[in-house]
Amino acid sequence: MIRIVLADDHALCRAGLRAILEEMHEVEVVAEVSDGQEALRVIEGLKPDLALVDSSLPGLNGLEVAARVSRGIGGTRTIILSTFIDDDSIRRALVGGASGYLLNSSDRSELEMAVRSVAAGNTWLAPEVSKRIAAAYRGEGGPEMHDPVEPLTPRQREVLQLVAEGFSTKEIARRLHLSTKTVESHRSDLMQRLDIHGIAGLVRYAIRVGIVALGS
Repeated sequence: MIRIVLADDHALCRAGLRAILEEMHEVEVVAEVSDGQEALRVIEGLKPDLALVDSSLPGLNGLEVAARVSRGIGGTRTIILSTFIDDDSIRRALVGGASGYLLNSSDRSELEMAVRSVAAGNTWLAPEVSKRIAAAYRGEGGPEMHDPVEPLTPRQREVLQLVAEGFSTKEIARRLHLSTKTVESHRSDLMQRLDIHGIAGLVRYAIRVGIVALGS
């Protein structure tokens, strides 16, 4: 049995995914979550075989969730579900350790094949993603395999996402169980490390590297 956690902040999307997966007799959906921080807690607690993670989760984006799962939760593999096919998103997903990258426009048969393939220990990429990577190897442009936010610590990436999502210092401190002084220190370090001055600059950077999406 393939035990799966669904992580998507859109209830209708989760319902659609669950309906498809539950028709696969070898699959059991063990939990649904709508927030990145919650996704990590649930995955750490349940240790599913597979997590289907939307790339634009609030609180902690899906690419960061996948990276942390890859580093710290042995036995759980992740498939990123995304609307985006930009180079930064693909690069961060693959470098971070995701085992699959599907587009939200994928049909049900591709989802089913991806789940079975990744659960068996393989990697599954949407055809459009594979084409971009192949083009890069042919020298036609495509995602370079390094993480644009690699210079930042995991905590700094968390703070950056929450700042970009519009949370105040007090709200960030409460969500991350930190003091306001510590949050202010992380924000200051971010600006210094990225050579960015002001909250607006941090927001623009977070959007550019795919930590948050426009309209999220």
